[in-house]
Amino acid sequence: MRSFSARRITFAALATLGACCALAASGAASAASYVAKHCAELEGRSIPAPVIGLPTRGALIWSASVVKAAAPGNRNGEYCRIVGSIRAVQDTTPDIRFEVNLPSRWNGRALQMGGGGYSGVVVSGTEPMPFAPDSTPLARGYATFGSDSGHVGNSGRADFAANDEAIVNFGFGHLKKTHDVALALIQMGYGRGPEKTYFAGGSTGGREGLTVIERYPADYDGVIANAPAINFSGVRLIGVKVGQASYAKPGGFVGLAQQRRVFETVMHDCDRLDGAADGIVGNVEACRELEPQIVAQLRCANGQRPSLRDSCLSDAQLATLDTLRDGLSLPYPLAYNVNSYPGYNVYQGVDLSGGLGLGDSPTLVSPPGFAVNGYLFAQGDAYIRYFVTRDPAFSSLAFDIANPGRYRQRLVTLSATVGAMNTDVSAFIARGGKLIMMHGLADEVISPNQTIAFYRSLVGRYGQDTVDSFVRLYMVPGFQHGSGVFIPAWDELGALDQWVTRGVAPETLVGTDIAPATNGRSRPMCRYPAYPRYTGKGSVNSAANFRCERP
Repeated sequence: MRSFSARRITFAALATLGACCALAASGAASAASYVAKHCAELEGRSIPAPVIGLPTRGALIWSASVVKAAAPGNRNGEYCRIVGSIRAVQDTTPDIRFEVNLPSRWNGRALQMGGGGYSGVVVSGTEPMPFAPDSTPLARGYATFGSDSGHVGNSGRADFAANDEAIVNFGFGHLKKTHDVALALIQMGYGRGPEKTYFAGGSTGGREGLTVIERYPADYDGVIANAPAINFSGVRLIGVKVGQASYAKPGGFVGLAQQRRVFETVMHDCDRLDGAADGIVGNVEACRELEPQIVAQLRCANGQRPSLRDSCLSDAQLATLDTLRDGLSLPYPLAYNVNSYPGYNVYQGVDLSGGLGLGDSPTLVSPPGFAVNGYLFAQGDAYIRYFVTRDPAFSSLAFDIANPGRYRQRLVTLSATVGAMNTDVSAFIARGGKLIMMHGLADEVISPNQTIAFYRSLVGRYGQDTVDSFVRLYMVPGFQHGSGVFIPAWDELGALDQWVTRGVAPETLVGTDIAPATNGRSRPMCRYPAYPRYTGKGSVNSAANFRCERP
Protein backbone atom coordinates (compact mmCIF):
# COMPACT_ATOMS: atom_id res chain seq x y z
CA MET A 1 0.00 0.00 0.00
CA ARG A 2 1.40 3.36 -1.04
CA SER A 3 1.61 5.88 1.75
CA PHE A 4 -0.43 9.05 1.66
CA SER A 5 2.63 11.28 1.58
CA ALA A 6 3.98 9.41 -1.44
CA ARG A 7 0.91 10.33 -3.50
CA ARG A 8 0.04 13.98 -3.03
CA ILE A 9 -3.64 14.83 -2.92
CA THR A 10 -4.75 16.42 -6.16
CA PHE A 11 -7.73 18.70 -6.42
CA ALA A 12 -9.01 16.41 -9.16
CA ALA A 13 -9.20 13.60 -6.63
CA LEU A 14 -11.08 15.94 -4.32
CA ALA A 15 -13.35 17.40 -6.97
CA THR A 16 -16.44 16.33 -5.08
CA LEU A 17 -15.54 18.81 -2.36
CA GLY A 18 -16.59 21.69 -4.58
CA ALA A 19 -15.70 25.34 -4.77
CA CYS A 20 -14.30 25.60 -1.25
CA CYS A 21 -11.11 23.93 -2.45
CA ALA A 22 -10.42 26.67 -4.96
CA LEU A 23 -10.48 29.18 -2.14
CA ALA A 24 -7.89 27.20 -0.25
CA ALA A 25 -5.74 26.75 -3.32
CA SER A 26 -5.24 30.47 -3.78
CA GLY A 27 -2.00 30.35 -1.78
CA ALA A 28 -0.50 30.17 1.67
CA ALA A 29 -0.92 33.93 2.17
CA SER A 30 -4.69 33.53 2.34
CA ALA A 31 -4.62 30.38 4.48
CA ALA A 32 -5.47 32.08 7.75
CA SER A 33 -8.31 34.08 6.21
CA TYR A 34 -9.68 30.95 4.57
CA VAL A 35 -9.73 29.06 7.85
CA ALA A 36 -11.58 31.93 9.52
CA LYS A 37 -13.99 32.83 6.73
CA HIS A 38 -14.70 29.57 4.96
CA CYS A 39 -14.43 26.91 7.66
CA ALA A 40 -18.20 26.36 7.78
CA GLU A 41 -18.29 25.56 4.06
CA LEU A 42 -16.69 22.20 4.80
CA GLU A 43 -19.71 21.00 6.76
CA GLY A 44 -21.57 18.23 4.95
CA ARG A 45 -18.76 17.64 2.48
CA SER A 46 -17.32 14.19 1.82
CA ILE A 47 -13.83 12.87 1.16
CA PRO A 48 -13.76 10.07 -1.43
CA ALA A 49 -12.41 6.63 -0.57
CA PRO A 50 -9.51 6.78 -3.10
CA VAL A 51 -7.91 9.56 -1.03
CA ILE A 52 -7.62 7.18 1.94
CA GLY A 53 -4.80 4.65 1.86
CA LEU A 54 -6.75 1.75 3.38
CA PRO A 55 -10.19 0.39 2.40
CA THR A 56 -13.10 2.56 3.54
CA ARG A 57 -16.28 3.97 2.06
CA GLY A 58 -14.99 7.51 2.31
CA ALA A 59 -15.35 10.15 5.00
CA LEU A 60 -18.12 12.61 5.87
CA ILE A 61 -17.67 15.94 7.63
CA TRP A 62 -20.44 16.31 10.19
CA SER A 63 -19.62 19.80 11.34
CA ALA A 64 -17.07 22.53 10.73
CA SER A 65 -17.05 25.75 12.69
CA VAL A 66 -14.67 28.45 13.85
CA VAL A 67 -13.81 28.48 17.55
CA LYS A 68 -12.97 32.07 18.40
CA ALA A 69 -9.92 32.83 20.50
CA ALA A 70 -12.14 34.48 23.10
CA ALA A 71 -14.60 31.56 23.33
CA PRO A 72 -15.20 30.47 26.96
CA GLY A 73 -12.70 27.82 28.04
CA ASN A 74 -10.69 28.04 24.83
CA ARG A 75 -6.94 28.31 25.34
CA ASN A 76 -5.99 27.34 21.78
CA GLY A 77 -6.43 30.61 19.91
CA GLU A 78 -8.71 30.79 16.90
CA TYR A 79 -9.13 27.57 14.96
CA CYS A 80 -11.45 25.66 12.68
CA ARG A 81 -12.89 22.60 14.42
CA ILE A 82 -13.85 19.81 12.02
CA VAL A 83 -15.68 16.70 13.22
CA GLY A 84 -16.62 13.74 11.07
CA SER A 85 -16.54 10.02 10.47
CA ILE A 86 -14.77 7.58 8.21
CA ARG A 87 -17.19 4.95 6.94
CA ALA A 88 -16.26 1.34 7.60
CA VAL A 89 -16.25 -1.20 4.80
CA GLN A 90 -18.85 -3.41 6.50
CA ASP A 91 -22.23 -2.10 7.63
CA THR A 92 -21.80 -4.03 10.88
CA THR A 93 -18.53 -2.27 11.74
CA PRO A 94 -18.56 1.02 13.67
CA ASP A 95 -17.31 4.02 11.75
CA ILE A 96 -14.18 5.88 12.85
CA ARG A 97 -15.05 9.22 14.41
CA PHE A 98 -12.41 11.92 14.13
CA GLU A 99 -11.64 15.54 14.91
CA VAL A 100 -9.28 17.85 12.99
CA ASN A 101 -8.31 21.34 14.18
CA LEU A 102 -6.87 23.94 11.83
CA PRO A 103 -5.39 26.94 13.68
CA SER A 104 -5.60 30.36 12.04
CA ARG A 105 -1.96 30.88 13.02
CA TRP A 106 -0.51 27.69 11.55
CA ASN A 107 3.15 26.77 12.05
CA GLY A 108 3.18 24.48 9.02
CA ARG A 109 3.19 21.28 11.08
CA ALA A 110 0.63 18.58 11.83
CA LEU A 111 0.32 16.42 14.94
CA GLN A 112 -1.71 13.24 15.24
CA MET A 113 -2.49 12.43 18.87
CA GLY A 114 -2.94 8.88 20.16
CA GLY A 115 -5.54 7.34 22.43
CA GLY A 116 -5.51 5.44 25.71
CA GLY A 117 -6.77 2.09 26.98
CA TYR A 118 -9.18 0.62 24.46
CA SER A 119 -9.81 4.17 23.14
CA GLY A 120 -13.48 4.47 22.14
CA VAL A 121 -13.46 8.24 22.76
CA VAL A 122 -12.51 10.78 20.11
CA VAL A 123 -9.11 12.30 20.77
CA SER A 124 -9.96 15.94 20.21
CA GLY A 125 -6.46 17.30 19.71
CA THR A 126 -7.38 20.36 21.77
CA GLU A 127 -5.82 19.21 25.04
CA PRO A 128 -2.23 19.63 26.28
CA MET A 129 0.39 16.97 25.79
CA PRO A 130 0.34 14.63 28.84
CA PHE A 131 3.67 15.90 30.17
CA ALA A 132 3.46 19.52 29.05
CA PRO A 133 0.36 20.74 30.88
CA ASP A 134 1.02 24.47 30.44
CA SER A 135 0.37 24.67 26.70
CA THR A 136 -1.38 22.81 23.91
CA PRO A 137 0.09 21.89 20.53
CA LEU A 138 -2.90 23.59 18.89
CA ALA A 139 -2.10 26.85 20.68
CA ARG A 140 1.49 26.51 19.46
CA GLY A 141 0.25 26.45 15.87
CA TYR A 142 0.06 22.72 15.14
CA ALA A 143 -2.82 21.40 13.10
CA THR A 144 -3.97 18.58 15.38
CA PHE A 145 -6.12 15.53 14.88
CA GLY A 146 -7.20 12.27 16.48
CA SER A 147 -9.93 9.64 16.44
CA ASP A 148 -11.82 7.12 18.58
CA SER A 149 -9.91 4.20 16.95
CA GLY A 150 -13.09 2.86 15.38
CA HIS A 151 -15.53 2.09 18.18
CA VAL A 152 -17.46 3.82 20.94
CA GLY A 153 -16.87 3.24 24.63
CA ASN A 154 -13.60 2.84 26.55
CA SER A 155 -14.71 -0.02 28.80
CA GLY A 156 -12.54 -2.86 30.03
CA ARG A 157 -15.01 -5.28 28.46
CA ALA A 158 -13.55 -4.72 25.00
CA ASP A 159 -16.71 -6.10 23.41
CA PHE A 160 -15.94 -4.29 20.14
CA ALA A 161 -13.48 -7.12 19.49
CA ALA A 162 -16.35 -9.31 18.27
CA ASN A 163 -15.90 -7.49 14.95
CA ASP A 164 -12.79 -8.27 12.87
CA GLU A 165 -12.72 -4.93 11.05
CA ALA A 166 -13.02 -3.12 14.38
CA ILE A 167 -9.99 -5.02 15.71
CA VAL A 168 -7.97 -4.05 12.63
CA ASN A 169 -9.05 -0.43 13.06
CA PHE A 170 -8.06 -0.50 16.73
CA GLY A 171 -4.75 -2.19 15.95
CA PHE A 172 -3.58 0.02 13.09
CA GLY A 173 -6.27 0.88 10.55
CA HIS A 174 -7.67 3.99 12.23
CA LEU A 175 -4.19 5.52 12.33
CA LYS A 176 -3.71 5.50 8.57
CA LYS A 177 -7.31 6.33 7.75
CA THR A 178 -7.47 9.28 10.12
CA HIS A 179 -4.06 10.52 8.98
CA ASP A 180 -5.08 10.55 5.33
CA VAL A 181 -8.40 12.29 5.96
CA ALA A 182 -6.71 14.88 8.19
CA LEU A 183 -4.04 15.67 5.63
CA ALA A 184 -6.73 16.06 2.97
CA LEU A 185 -8.47 18.60 5.19
CA ILE A 186 -5.20 20.39 5.90
CA GLN A 187 -4.56 20.60 2.16
CA MET A 188 -8.04 22.03 1.66
CA GLY A 189 -7.70 24.44 4.56
CA TYR A 190 -4.31 25.93 3.77
CA GLY A 191 -3.79 25.13 0.12
CA ARG A 192 -0.77 22.98 0.95
CA GLY A 193 0.20 20.02 3.03
CA PRO A 194 2.19 20.19 6.27
CA GLU A 195 5.94 20.64 6.14
CA LYS A 196 6.33 18.12 8.99
CA THR A 197 3.94 15.56 10.40
CA TYR A 198 4.35 14.10 13.89
CA PHE A 199 2.63 11.53 16.07
CA ALA A 200 2.47 11.61 19.87
CA GLY A 201 0.86 9.29 22.39
CA GLY A 202 1.25 7.30 25.58
CA SER A 203 0.25 3.76 26.63
CA THR A 204 -2.12 2.74 23.81
CA GLY A 205 -0.99 5.93 22.10
CA GLY A 206 2.63 4.87 22.61
CA ARG A 207 1.89 1.56 20.91
CA GLU A 208 0.22 3.53 18.13
CA GLY A 209 3.35 5.65 17.77
CA LEU A 210 5.53 2.61 17.20
CA THR A 211 2.83 1.16 14.94
CA VAL A 212 2.99 4.10 12.52
CA ILE A 213 6.79 3.85 12.40
CA GLU A 214 6.56 0.17 11.54
CA ARG A 215 3.60 0.30 9.13
CA TYR A 216 3.49 3.83 7.66
CA PRO A 217 7.03 5.21 7.92
CA ALA A 218 6.68 7.56 4.95
CA ASP A 219 3.84 9.43 6.65
CA TYR A 220 5.68 10.73 9.72
CA ASP A 221 8.78 12.82 10.34
CA GLY A 222 8.86 12.25 14.09
CA VAL A 223 7.12 10.20 16.77
CA ILE A 224 6.71 10.39 20.55
CA ALA A 225 5.91 7.03 22.15
CA ASN A 226 5.52 7.10 25.93
CA ALA A 227 4.98 3.93 28.01
CA PRO A 228 4.14 2.07 24.78
CA ALA A 229 1.68 -0.81 25.21
CA ILE A 230 3.56 -2.97 22.73
CA ASN A 231 3.49 -6.78 22.83
CA PHE A 232 -0.22 -6.42 23.51
CA SER A 233 -0.91 -10.15 23.73
CA GLY A 234 2.02 -10.47 26.13
CA VAL A 235 0.81 -7.81 28.57
CA ARG A 236 -2.70 -9.22 28.55
CA LEU A 237 -1.48 -12.78 29.12
CA ILE A 238 0.74 -11.75 32.04
CA GLY A 239 -2.35 -10.11 33.51
CA VAL A 240 -4.19 -13.43 33.26
CA LYS A 241 -1.25 -15.25 34.81
CA VAL A 242 -1.21 -12.85 37.77
CA GLY A 243 -4.96 -13.27 38.17
CA GLN A 244 -4.59 -17.03 38.20
CA ALA A 245 -1.89 -16.77 40.87
CA SER A 246 -4.11 -14.46 42.93
CA TYR A 247 -7.43 -16.27 42.65
CA ALA A 248 -6.87 -19.83 41.40
CA LYS A 249 -4.27 -20.73 44.02
CA PRO A 250 -5.10 -20.86 47.76
CA GLY A 251 -3.88 -17.79 49.62
CA GLY A 252 -2.42 -16.14 46.52
CA PHE A 253 -4.17 -12.78 46.80
CA VAL A 254 -1.95 -9.99 48.12
CA GLY A 255 -3.88 -7.57 50.33
CA LEU A 256 -3.60 -3.79 50.25
CA ALA A 257 -1.64 -3.61 53.50
CA GLN A 258 0.87 -6.08 52.10
CA GLN A 259 1.09 -4.31 48.77
CA ARG A 260 1.93 -1.14 50.64
CA ARG A 261 4.44 -2.98 52.83
CA VAL A 262 6.34 -4.09 49.73
CA PHE A 263 6.64 -0.51 48.51
CA GLU A 264 7.69 0.83 51.92
CA THR A 265 10.33 -1.90 52.39
CA VAL A 266 11.81 -1.20 48.98
CA MET A 267 11.91 2.53 49.69
CA HIS A 268 13.65 1.93 53.02
CA ASP A 269 16.37 -0.19 51.42
CA CYS A 270 16.77 1.50 48.03
CA ASP A 271 15.87 5.18 48.28
CA ARG A 272 19.42 6.32 49.07
CA LEU A 273 21.13 4.24 46.39
CA ASP A 274 21.07 7.26 44.09
CA GLY A 275 22.70 9.44 46.75
CA ALA A 276 19.52 11.23 47.85
CA ALA A 277 16.77 10.42 50.35
CA ASP A 278 14.04 11.85 48.14
CA GLY A 279 11.35 9.16 47.98
CA ILE A 280 12.52 7.96 44.55
CA VAL A 281 14.27 4.70 43.72
CA GLY A 282 16.68 6.18 41.20
CA ASN A 283 19.26 3.42 40.91
CA VAL A 284 16.96 0.57 39.96
CA GLU A 285 19.76 -1.84 39.05
CA ALA A 286 21.47 -1.44 42.41
CA CYS A 287 18.11 -1.97 44.10
CA ARG A 288 17.64 -5.16 42.10
CA GLU A 289 20.77 -6.57 43.72
CA LEU A 290 19.14 -6.09 47.13
CA GLU A 291 16.04 -8.08 46.21
CA PRO A 292 16.92 -11.19 48.28
CA GLN A 293 17.16 -9.17 51.48
CA ILE A 294 13.98 -7.25 50.66
CA VAL A 295 12.02 -10.48 50.10
CA ALA A 296 13.43 -11.93 53.34
CA GLN A 297 12.06 -8.93 55.24
CA LEU A 298 8.65 -9.36 53.64
CA ARG A 299 8.25 -13.12 54.18
CA CYS A 300 6.21 -14.20 57.21
CA ALA A 301 8.25 -16.00 59.87
CA ASN A 302 7.92 -19.71 60.64
CA GLY A 303 5.31 -20.41 58.01
CA GLN A 304 2.85 -17.93 59.52
CA ARG A 305 -0.34 -17.44 57.49
CA PRO A 306 -1.16 -13.73 57.55
CA SER A 307 -4.59 -12.16 57.60
CA LEU A 308 -5.25 -9.43 55.05
CA ARG A 309 -4.52 -6.86 57.77
CA ASP A 310 -1.07 -8.30 58.40
CA SER A 311 1.78 -6.81 56.46
CA CYS A 312 4.02 -9.87 56.14
CA LEU A 313 3.58 -12.07 53.08
CA SER A 314 3.09 -15.82 52.81
CA ASP A 315 4.93 -17.96 50.28
CA ALA A 316 1.80 -18.07 48.13
CA GLN A 317 1.57 -14.29 48.11
CA LEU A 318 5.25 -13.88 47.32
CA ALA A 319 4.72 -16.35 44.47
CA THR A 320 2.06 -14.01 43.06
CA LEU A 321 4.48 -11.09 43.17
CA ASP A 322 7.20 -13.25 41.64
CA THR A 323 4.83 -14.05 38.76
CA LEU A 324 4.59 -10.34 38.05
CA ARG A 325 8.34 -9.86 38.51
CA ASP A 326 9.34 -12.80 36.31
CA GLY A 327 7.07 -11.97 33.42
CA LEU A 328 5.88 -14.40 30.81
CA SER A 329 7.71 -17.08 28.84
CA LEU A 330 5.82 -18.92 26.12
CA PRO A 331 6.71 -22.29 24.59
CA TYR A 332 5.55 -20.98 21.21
CA PRO A 333 6.27 -17.77 19.29
CA LEU A 334 3.85 -14.94 18.71
CA ALA A 335 4.22 -12.59 15.74
CA TYR A 336 7.77 -11.44 14.94
CA ASN A 337 9.08 -14.42 16.91
CA VAL A 338 8.17 -12.87 20.27
CA ASN A 339 7.85 -15.53 22.98
CA SER A 340 8.06 -13.57 26.22
CA TYR A 341 6.88 -10.52 28.12
CA PRO A 342 9.46 -9.04 30.51
CA GLY A 343 8.40 -8.66 34.13
CA TYR A 344 7.83 -5.58 36.27
CA ASN A 345 10.05 -3.84 38.82
CA VAL A 346 8.00 -5.24 41.71
CA TYR A 347 10.85 -4.99 44.22
CA GLN A 348 12.38 -1.80 42.77
CA GLY A 349 9.81 0.88 43.53
CA VAL A 350 6.45 -0.05 42.01
CA ASP A 351 3.49 0.84 44.24
CA LEU A 352 0.87 -1.84 43.55
CA SER A 353 -1.70 -0.44 45.99
CA GLY A 354 -3.10 2.26 43.67
CA GLY A 355 -6.11 2.20 41.37
CA LEU A 356 -4.14 0.45 38.61
CA GLY A 357 -2.53 -2.09 40.93
CA LEU A 358 -3.40 -5.57 42.17
CA GLY A 359 -6.85 -4.81 43.58
CA ASP A 360 -8.26 -4.72 47.08
CA SER A 361 -10.41 -7.85 47.45
CA PRO A 362 -9.69 -11.57 47.85
CA THR A 363 -13.12 -12.21 46.32
CA LEU A 364 -13.26 -12.59 42.56
CA VAL A 365 -16.19 -10.89 40.85
CA SER A 366 -17.41 -11.70 37.34
CA PRO A 367 -16.23 -10.08 35.23
CA PRO A 368 -13.18 -9.03 37.27
CA GLY A 369 -13.14 -5.36 38.25
CA PHE A 370 -10.20 -2.98 38.11
CA ALA A 371 -10.45 -1.80 41.71
CA VAL A 372 -11.38 -5.10 43.36
CA ASN A 373 -9.38 -7.65 41.34
CA GLY A 374 -6.60 -5.58 39.81
CA TYR A 375 -6.19 -3.68 36.55
CA LEU A 376 -3.88 -6.16 34.83
CA PHE A 377 -6.09 -9.14 35.59
CA ALA A 378 -9.34 -7.38 34.67
CA GLN A 379 -7.89 -6.27 31.33
CA GLY A 380 -6.36 -9.67 30.68
CA ASP A 381 -9.64 -11.41 31.43
CA ALA A 382 -11.49 -9.11 29.03
CA TYR A 383 -8.88 -9.82 26.37
CA ILE A 384 -9.43 -13.59 26.70
CA ARG A 385 -13.21 -13.23 26.69
CA TYR A 386 -13.60 -10.81 23.80
CA PHE A 387 -10.45 -10.84 21.67
CA VAL A 388 -9.39 -14.48 21.95
CA THR A 389 -12.27 -16.84 22.73
CA ARG A 390 -15.06 -14.39 21.82
CA ASP A 391 -17.07 -15.97 24.58
CA PRO A 392 -18.25 -13.39 27.17
CA ALA A 393 -18.95 -16.22 29.64
CA PHE A 394 -15.43 -17.65 29.44
CA SER A 395 -13.37 -17.40 32.64
CA SER A 396 -9.71 -16.65 32.09
CA LEU A 397 -8.87 -18.63 35.23
CA ALA A 398 -9.38 -21.70 33.04
CA PHE A 399 -7.24 -20.43 30.15
CA ASP A 400 -4.09 -22.50 29.61
CA ILE A 401 -1.51 -19.91 28.58
CA ALA A 402 1.26 -22.41 27.86
CA ASN A 403 -1.02 -24.73 25.86
CA PRO A 404 -3.83 -22.63 24.40
CA GLY A 405 -4.84 -25.34 21.91
CA ARG A 406 -7.17 -24.01 19.22
CA TYR A 407 -6.61 -20.45 20.46
CA ARG A 408 -2.89 -20.46 19.77
CA GLN A 409 -3.19 -19.20 16.19
CA ARG A 410 -5.67 -16.60 17.37
CA LEU A 411 -3.08 -15.25 19.81
CA VAL A 412 -0.49 -15.11 17.04
CA THR A 413 -2.85 -13.28 14.68
CA LEU A 414 -3.84 -10.78 17.34
CA SER A 415 -0.22 -10.14 18.28
CA ALA A 416 0.49 -9.21 14.65
CA THR A 417 -2.56 -6.95 14.40
CA VAL A 418 -2.18 -5.06 17.68
CA GLY A 419 1.31 -5.78 19.01
CA ALA A 420 3.69 -3.32 17.25
CA MET A 421 6.73 -5.57 17.80
CA ASN A 422 8.28 -5.42 14.34
CA THR A 423 11.85 -4.13 14.69
CA ASP A 424 12.22 -3.60 10.94
CA VAL A 425 12.03 0.18 10.87
CA SER A 426 14.52 0.59 8.03
CA ALA A 427 12.20 2.79 5.97
CA PHE A 428 11.70 5.20 8.89
CA ILE A 429 15.47 5.40 9.39
CA ALA A 430 16.06 5.95 5.68
CA ARG A 431 13.68 8.91 5.54
CA GLY A 432 15.39 10.54 8.53
CA GLY A 433 12.56 9.97 10.99
CA LYS A 434 13.12 10.59 14.71
CA LEU A 435 11.69 8.77 17.71
CA ILE A 436 11.53 9.83 21.37
CA MET A 437 10.39 7.25 23.92
CA MET A 438 9.81 7.75 27.62
CA HIS A 439 8.74 5.22 30.24
CA GLY A 440 8.48 5.21 34.02
CA LEU A 441 10.64 2.64 35.77
CA ALA A 442 7.88 2.19 38.37
CA ASP A 443 5.10 1.57 35.81
CA GLU A 444 2.59 -0.95 37.18
CA VAL A 445 0.51 -1.33 33.97
CA ILE A 446 2.97 -1.59 31.07
CA SER A 447 6.31 -3.16 31.94
CA PRO A 448 9.16 -0.67 31.43
CA ASN A 449 11.38 -3.68 30.82
CA GLN A 450 9.45 -4.44 27.61
CA THR A 451 10.26 -0.97 26.32
CA ILE A 452 13.92 -1.51 27.24
CA ALA A 453 13.88 -4.91 25.53
CA PHE A 454 12.44 -3.40 22.34
CA TYR A 455 15.08 -0.68 22.36
CA ARG A 456 17.80 -3.28 22.83
CA SER A 457 16.37 -5.26 19.93
CA LEU A 458 16.77 -2.19 17.75
CA VAL A 459 20.38 -1.88 18.89
CA GLY A 460 20.94 -5.56 18.14
CA ARG A 461 19.53 -5.13 14.66
CA TYR A 462 21.03 -1.80 13.61
CA GLY A 463 23.91 -1.11 16.00
CA GLN A 464 24.20 1.58 18.66
CA ASP A 465 25.39 4.34 16.32
CA THR A 466 22.41 3.97 13.99
CA VAL A 467 19.95 3.78 16.87
CA ASP A 468 21.50 6.89 18.40
CA SER A 469 20.89 8.68 15.12
CA PHE A 470 17.11 8.31 15.34
CA VAL A 471 16.06 7.19 18.85
CA ARG A 472 16.13 8.74 22.29
CA LEU A 473 14.93 6.64 25.23
CA TYR A 474 14.31 8.21 28.66
CA MET A 475 13.55 5.89 31.59
CA VAL A 476 12.18 7.89 34.53
CA PRO A 477 12.64 6.70 38.14
CA GLY A 478 9.59 6.93 40.39
CA PHE A 479 7.12 7.41 37.53
CA GLN A 480 4.27 4.94 37.30
CA HIS A 481 1.50 4.78 34.68
CA GLY A 482 0.48 8.42 34.87
CA SER A 483 1.04 8.72 38.61
CA GLY A 484 3.87 8.00 41.04
CA VAL A 485 6.26 9.75 43.39
CA PHE A 486 7.73 11.67 40.44
CA ILE A 487 5.63 12.74 37.44
CA PRO A 488 7.73 14.57 34.84
CA ALA A 489 6.61 17.65 32.96
CA TRP A 490 8.90 18.40 30.03
CA ASP A 491 8.68 19.79 26.52
CA GLU A 492 8.87 16.53 24.62
CA LEU A 493 7.23 17.93 21.49
CA GLY A 494 9.63 20.85 21.40
CA ALA A 495 12.57 18.47 21.70
CA LEU A 496 11.25 16.35 18.83
CA ASP A 497 10.62 19.36 16.59
CA GLN A 498 14.11 20.74 17.23
CA TRP A 499 15.59 17.36 16.31
CA VAL A 500 13.55 17.01 13.12
CA THR A 501 13.74 20.57 11.83
CA ARG A 502 17.15 21.72 13.07
CA GLY A 503 19.05 18.50 13.64
CA VAL A 504 19.48 19.26 17.36
CA ALA A 505 19.35 15.83 18.97
CA PRO A 506 18.05 15.86 22.56
CA GLU A 507 20.45 14.76 25.25
CA THR A 508 19.90 15.26 28.98
CA LEU A 509 16.70 17.23 29.49
CA VAL A 510 14.97 18.49 32.63
CA GLY A 511 11.68 17.21 34.01
CA THR A 512 9.67 19.19 36.57
CA ASP A 513 7.67 17.15 39.05
CA ILE A 514 3.89 17.63 38.90
CA ALA A 515 3.08 15.04 41.59
CA PRO A 516 0.89 16.90 44.13
CA ALA A 517 3.08 16.17 47.15
CA THR A 518 6.34 17.25 45.52
CA ASN A 519 5.20 19.66 42.82
CA GLY A 520 7.96 21.85 41.42
CA ARG A 521 11.10 19.85 42.15
CA SER A 522 13.15 18.88 39.12
CA ARG A 523 15.33 16.05 37.92
CA PRO A 524 17.48 15.37 34.88
CA MET A 525 15.76 13.33 32.19
CA CYS A 526 18.63 10.97 31.48
CA ARG A 527 19.14 9.02 28.31
CA TYR A 528 18.94 5.30 28.89
CA PRO A 529 20.72 3.56 30.56
CA ALA A 530 21.75 6.46 32.80
CA TYR A 531 19.84 7.56 35.90
CA PRO A 532 19.90 10.81 37.96
CA ARG A 533 22.43 10.61 40.80
CA TYR A 534 22.68 13.29 43.48
CA THR A 535 26.06 15.02 43.63
CA GLY A 536 25.84 15.43 47.40
CA LYS A 537 25.76 19.22 47.24
CA GLY A 538 22.86 21.61 47.07
CA SER A 539 19.11 21.09 47.21
CA VAL A 540 17.77 17.66 46.28
CA ASN A 541 14.85 19.47 44.67
CA SER A 542 16.97 20.90 41.84
CA ALA A 543 18.04 19.01 38.73
CA ALA A 544 21.23 21.11 38.72
CA ASN A 545 22.49 19.08 41.67
CA PHE A 546 22.18 15.72 39.93
CA ARG A 547 24.21 14.15 37.17
CA CYS A 548 23.31 11.37 34.79
CA GLU A 549 25.25 8.25 35.68
CA ARG A 550 25.28 4.75 34.27
CA PRO A 551 24.41 1.97 36.73
